[in-house]
Amino acid sequence: MHILLLSPYPPYPPRGGGTMRVYQIIRGLAQRHTLTCLTFAPDAVAERALAPLRDRCRVVSVRGPAPRSALRRAWTTLASPLPDMALRNASPAFHAALHDLISSTRFDVVQAESIEMAPYLASLSLVDTRRPNARPWLVLDQFNAEYVLQKRAALTDLRAALMLSNPVRRSAGGAYSLIQWIKLARYERNVMQTCDVTIVVSEEDRRALERLGGTRFVVTPNGVDTTFFSRAALAHERRASLAFAVPTLVFSGTLDFRPNVDALVWFVDAVLPQIHTHRPDVRLLAVGKRPAPILQRLAGQGRLALTGEVADVRPYLAGATVYIVPMRIGGGIRLKVLEAFAMEAPVVSTSLGVEGIVGLRDGVHCLLAETPQQFARTILRLLDDPATRRALGAAGRELASTGYDWKTIIPRMEAAYR
Repeated sequence: MHILLLSPYPPYPPRGGGTMRVYQIIRGLAQRHTLTCLTFAPDAVAERALAPLRDRCRVVSVRGPAPRSALRRAWTTLASPLPDMALRNASPAFHAALHDLISSTRFDVVQAESIEMAPYLASLSLVDTRRPNARPWLVLDQFNAEYVLQKRAALTDLRAALMLSNPVRRSAGGAYSLIQWIKLARYERNVMQTCDVTIVVSEEDRRALERLGGTRFVVTPNGVDTTFFSRAALAHERRASLAFAVPTLVFSGTLDFRPNVDALVWFVDAVLPQIHTHRPDVRLLAVGKRPAPILQRLAGQGRLALTGEVADVRPYLAGATVYIVPMRIGGGIRLKVLEAFAMEAPVVSTSLGVEGIVGLRDGVHCLLAETPQQFARTILRLLDDPATRRALGAAGRELASTGYDWKTIIPRMEAAYR
């Protein structure tokens, strides 16, 4: 088939959850189909960095999207009927490039990667559908049930405000998420009526979107390249896992993404002090790009360490004494968890952090904890039990290899087209 993929950001280099998903989809589909990727690129450096992707598919880049100020976002939150995510990637240049491609090439499928790109599908849906094959099959790859994410964020912030935990900031964040929750529920319902099929990453997301009235879904979970994410690959490349001098708890992800920021702040404030009471030598390391100002402040206070963006996260995952997933907001299946499993890292997570992973068993593949006390006790017990850490790592690797390797996932996406 001829497939056109619309990406909200450059899919190469594949660092970060969304970028990794888009890259792996391109990598998998390009093996059997003719693929074009129309993507935003913020600057010339990002455009040049796309060069390796051109060996797999045709790449067309559009400069942007234009940044939106906090004041502009605040105004549209109040004045626009559309959610913030529908406005984030609005670009006349991208719209023109899309319609140039549609005019010059007969595509079987146009697939938008994430809700941010859904407005471009809506413009294609206006083609006269009474004519046979008048327009391509329109597919939305929905990374999350976004209204659920905002609902969880709103409830988390409003509860914290009521408990007088930074009430001004929490109340403002809760109010923003409450408005976005309402707008997104309406917007996602309309988007699903525009698309021929919606791809979701978990059964939980499918059920959440069905409640809005969606009907045509294909579950295509997040995955991991278990050949690349493996200790064997590191050894073959003559690289080693990092040998930390002290017991080190590792968290990874994009560090200005609100659910990640919330997870780390909660862990530093509520869990880490309990761990340090018994094990003051334990260190928390956050691996990822664009750390939010609050995380930079915590690092300046010596309460956690930040790496910034790294070229390769694998040595950090392999070297982790314990990999933590203290998520309280979010949805979908987190790529970070699958990568940690593939690297045989022992994982301690909230149930929300591993939501959607089919076949996962507490005590076999990871250890689950919900409260600060449970999280601290579980980590302390694991620090003193290397045999259990090895067993969890081996079981996590097996789960990732058998159920979540991209080689088994891409055919599910192709089934959506059929």
